Amino acid sequence: MLRIACPHCGPRDDVEFRYRGDATLARPAADAGVDAFASYVFERDNPAGWHVEWWQHVQGCRRVLKVVRHTLTHEIAAVGEANDELRIPDAGAKS
Repeated sequence: MLRIACPHCGPRDDVEFRYRGDATLARPAADAGVDAFASYVFERDNPAGWHVEWWQHVQGCRRVLKVVRHTLTHEIAAVGEANDELRIPDAGAKS
């Protein structure tokens, strides 16, 4: 079980949140073409290590948060607002 420290509601169990996807993806430009949009929608990396993700606190403040989570240990290094720049720990810190 994860404990996510919502900046508005405090630490809460992950059952109150919904995973909303990879926060590192950038939406293609409107004129980028079908292949670019197909890649954006359907193709995902499966990273092992620190990853920046979107989580929504659906049973609390309902805000969408940015979370830095280690995909192997589920350790959470940082939680912030959607427009925050979060520090990602060194890649060698956890593997």
